Amino acid sequence: MRAGQPGEALLDVAAVGLCGSDLHYFKDGGIGAATIAQPFVPGHEFCGRLTCDDPELGLSRGTLVAVDPNKACGHCEFCERGHPNLCPNVEFIGAPPFDGAMTEQIWVPKSQVVPLPQHFTALEGVMLEPLGVAIHAVDLAKPRLLERVALVGLGPIGLLILQVLKVAGAGEVLAVDPQEHRRDLALRLGATSVGASVEDIRAWTRGEGCPLVIEATNAPEGFRDAVRAAKIGGRAVLVGIPDGDVYTMPAAEARRRGLKIKFARRMGEVYPRAIALVANRQVDVASLVSHQVGLDEAAAAFGRHAQNTPGVVKTLIYPNGQ
Repeated sequence: MRAGQPGEALLDVAAVGLCGSDLHYFKDGGIGAATIAQPFVPGHEFCGRLTCDDPELGLSRGTLVAVDPNKACGHCEFCERGHPNLCPNVEFIGAPPFDGAMTEQIWVPKSQVVPLPQHFTALEGVMLEPLGVAIHAVDLAKPRLLERVALVGLGPIGLLILQVLKVAGAGEVLAVDPQEHRRDLALRLGATSVGASVEDIRAWTRGEGCPLVIEATNAPEGFRDAVRAAKIGGRAVLVGIPDGDVYTMPAAEARRRGLKIKFARRMGEVYPRAIALVANRQVDVASLVSHQVGLDEAAAAFGRHAQNTPGVVKTLIYPNGQ
């Protein structure tokens, strides 16, 4: 572990989530230009306990806190325009070359510490970061009241997007994923209809598609499937990161629909809303956590996710025990 710097706090890591981007580092060795060039510790979805009293934060030793992993520069064009998630100078905890939280202790900037309600569990603290990604995606999508939405991909982010869509007033949510256990979970969490592929969405809509599509897969075909699920003149928001960092799609399908397409990257200032959604029980984060393991089982957990093992949705790792 590196030495701490002024303005940082030392945390005992309480729990850390295994995210889809962590899986890309595992399978592909990087995401775009963010490649692993030297030994690297992943983990950007995490919470921890302060190892000592911190008068500056007004928090005592042992307090459970979440951490926003995104340290934007604060002075570039994009930061000044209110888009710190797009900062090109970002130092992101858990993205190479910046080590993450799959370790027993970690130093974090105090400015990124997020105090939690006293009743919050470590599980809830970890899930705030992926929930933040879902909130940002729905912010970009701007669902209209009772609008029918197609949701392509029902991993943890997709299942969180589903719940945020319902809170935001969306109407029917037509959701697809190839894995049966994820489809079953989506039904329990409020999806109107679930299917195995985008062909189901086309059948349900008689070939017309939906006015709004949100894609949250890890498949190179995710962009194509989002387009095929979209209505002429519709909107699509792409949230997923494709394996191999490549999309596969016939261009004419998107062009002939005249679609408005947005790409989601990480999130903005969303933690207060994420905390409120969990505290008010408007979003169920616990139901997504299928596996909870110790640090010594992390490698096996990565393997299960990489192999799309049936029953796996979200794994939390507890470096210091549960």
